Amino acid sequence: MRLPKPVNPSVAPLLRAAEVDAERIVALLRIVVSVGLLMALILALDGLPMVDEIYLWQQLGLAAATLFSYMAVGVLTFAAIWRGVFRRWMIWAAVTADGVFLFLNSWLSLRNSGLPGDLVFTMPSAWMAPLILAFGVLRFNPLLLAYQVLLVAAGFLWLVTWEPPVVSVEAVRRVQLAHGMPPNLMRVLMVSLAGLVLLVAALRTRALLNRLLEEVRQKANLTRYLPAQLAGRLAGGGLETLQEGRQQTMAVMFIDIRGFTSWCEGREPQEVSRLITDFRGRVEAVVGQCNGLIDKYIGDAAMILFEGERAAAGSLECAERLQKAMAEWRQDRQVAGETALGVGIGIHWGEVFSGVTGTQQRLEYSVFGDTVNTAARLEQVTRAHDLELIVSATLLDAAGVAATRDGWMALPPEVLRGRRSGLALFGKPPV
Repeated sequence: MRLPKPVNPSVAPLLRAAEVDAERIVALLRIVVSVGLLMALILALDGLPMVDEIYLWQQLGLAAATLFSYMAVGVLTFAAIWRGVFRRWMIWAAVTADGVFLFLNSWLSLRNSGLPGDLVFTMPSAWMAPLILAFGVLRFNPLLLAYQVLLVAAGFLWLVTWEPPVVSVEAVRRVQLAHGMPPNLMRVLMVSLAGLVLLVAALRTRALLNRLLEEVRQKANLTRYLPAQLAGRLAGGGLETLQEGRQQTMAVMFIDIRGFTSWCEGREPQEVSRLITDFRGRVEAVVGQCNGLIDKYIGDAAMILFEGERAAAGSLECAERLQKAMAEWRQDRQVAGETALGVGIGIHWGEVFSGVTGTQQRLEYSVFGDTVNTAARLEQVTRAHDLELIVSATLLDAAGVAATRDGWMALPPEVLRGRRSGLALFGKPPV
């Protein structure tokens, strides 16, 4: 048997709300079941043979008291939920009350009849057990259902071993009376009500499954437009939070194929498509290993984001892996007799605005700001210096990297478009 997985903290509030909602339905069903059984009990009075009247009236009184008590539990539970004072521990109390009502009524019925415990299942009250277990199915809580099963099993185990102080001489007639038409109709009614509760449970399960599938479908539609890494944030209202946007510090990387435009001249569309697919596949494999987020593809270029505590260091690690992957790509193309193409990579570190823009039909997650523009221009600068990778000194500082010790080449400060002062840069040649 597979044990249930630990509850994800992000969905725990939803599960708690579902448990309370399930208990509200159980409370209503308790009331409906109690009213139905009381009506059946009243109708059955006409069909009861008026023999041993004291015994019969005592049995009817026990049944009526149990049903009114059972109804009271449903009314109190529903009122507590409606007034907002219901607490989760009360579910366990309600489950225990179900078992107490079942066994107390069955035991009192046996005692009143003067019958031994091994005849407990001749008592109509014992047939409430399927109904009580059906309530447990509605709660979607394996621990509660397991507790209910143990409670029912332990209760009946005790009842079947119980012996009355004195066995009544009327016992045989009372056993026959307990299997007459009215008691049997009560048993049929209780089994039918248990089936009704299970039907409600099935309908509720189907509704929840349908809702889950719809949410999965919506999330799948959203991930067609948004990066797959954001899928986890879309649950529980995450889209609204992403649409609000926020300021944060990130490493922004651009990688672009060198000479792609001239290479495309005279090429068949299928050949161009194969090259782009191959390039993107290799980029995605490396970025995925480094926990990066591919924000978008722009033709033969890709914009990649890194966030979190190791964002700066992670972007440098990713850049070095991309250099190796691109070197292998060039070698593979040369072996195949195809043109080897180089790449340029630029990375900058700084504050950006990140968020989702657009409508449900067309969403886009992106980042904006000077950091993005600077990273794009650093990639362009790689051509002027005949380097494959150029990063800003700001990024190296954020990553805690000593440029002189880790093989970085200091470049002349670059006055990029839109800036008044030069930006300290470092570069690395192709691998």
